[in-house]
Amino acid sequence: MGTGMGDASTKRVTRCFGCGFEAPDGSDAWATVNHPPLGTLTQCPECGSTDIRGRG
Repeated sequence: MGTGMGDASTKRVTRCFGCGFEAPDGSDAWATVNHPPLGTLTQCPECGSTDIRGRG
């Protein structure tokens, strides 16, 4: 049984609520967009939505 550190089952996955796209949190698969009042936002590469949530 793993300790949780470095274990693939403990990796966070981020999901787009717009289209359902999923990729590991911090993955190069995610795009970014600059929004001056808010700063840099993570953006879905499939639909362009910034409505994403991490889970895991």
